[in-house]
Amino acid sequence: MTSAALRSRAWKLLELVTTPLLPSDYLDLVSPLRAGADLRGRIEEVRPETGDAATVVIRPGRAWRGHRAGQYVRIGVDVDGVRLWRAYSLTSPTDRRDGRITITVKAIPDGKVSNHLVRRAEPGTLVQLDQPTGDFVLPQTGPAKVLYLTAGSGITPVMGMLRDTAFADVVLVHCAPRPQDVIFRDELHGLVADGKLRLTEVHTDTDGRLDPARLGELVPDWAERETWACGPTGLLDAVEAHWAGHGVRERLHIERFRPRIVVAGDGGEVTFSTTGRTVEADGATPLLDVGEEAGVLMPSGCRMGICFGCVTPLKAGAVRDLRTGEITEAEPGVLIQTCVSAAAGPCDIER
Repeated sequence: MTSAALRSRAWKLLELVTTPLLPSDYLDLVSPLRAGADLRGRIEEVRPETGDAATVVIRPGRAWRGHRAGQYVRIGVDVDGVRLWRAYSLTSPTDRRDGRITITVKAIPDGKVSNHLVRRAEPGTLVQLDQPTGDFVLPQTGPAKVLYLTAGSGITPVMGMLRDTAFADVVLVHCAPRPQDVIFRDELHGLVADGKLRLTEVHTDTDGRLDPARLGELVPDWAERETWACGPTGLLDAVEAHWAGHGVRERLHIERFRPRIVVAGDGGEVTFSTTGRTVEADGATPLLDVGEEAGVLMPSGCRMGICFGCVTPLKAGAVRDLRTGEITEAEPGVLIQTCVSAAAGPCDIER
């Protein structure tokens, strides 16, 4: 009998012994990060960055393929007995010597996962991981001059870039309410002291929101720079219009954490037929958020229409795509992305 046949017979015997579980279920308890297991990570440290933000250090399983600076990762976290998925930018360099990865999370009001990771997560906790993804990355051939334009937690993918790749001429304009709210502030000022970065902080509590028209004052050669921008939707919309108005839109790369709402409707009564819950919803709130607020278990991922982790059957009624305004009506087999769809009248979601 060959060795492969012997292994197969031994595995079948183990299955008989461990029924109704599988041998792999027991291996997961002993070695959850092993090769061949579902991709997981173990939290090894939670390091505060500001009063409401923290860096989470994670040791990924052996199946982790590595990432490019600027990409994000979907993470499944168990919060109060429910597994919730969120996407966070990777802030670690791609060649970190110990093989760990980091995400930096800002706790947002009523954010179940963000508050859990910032305030409650403990070393030793296992999380689920997907492979990294995203195209908010640097080109293979670096540009001569770079501008990073960020606000709030929009600094996170850019920090991954700054830690990973050095350019000769780099400018960062970053917005935060106050100096103490600037995530990575000490490290950023260390890069400035080393001559690796020119930094302008805009403190919006005292300076007001950044008007892109001010860039001519802050960064006189902004139009000549390849630019990566990440932050709130309002800022990114204004930046996109500014670059387009000056004929240099092709030099602007944008990362949005939330979809841009183009058209909103009147909303309606939303029924989650599987759980039997019915709630009123406006026409601008994604059905994913409506369901979560109602206590419905909603699958999710990137939360901006990219990963298709939130796809759900539409049983009745109609929804509106917040990015395009397009209406989708229920018919047999039709699926919708709940993270970028809002109620366009009464509708029934199969959740």
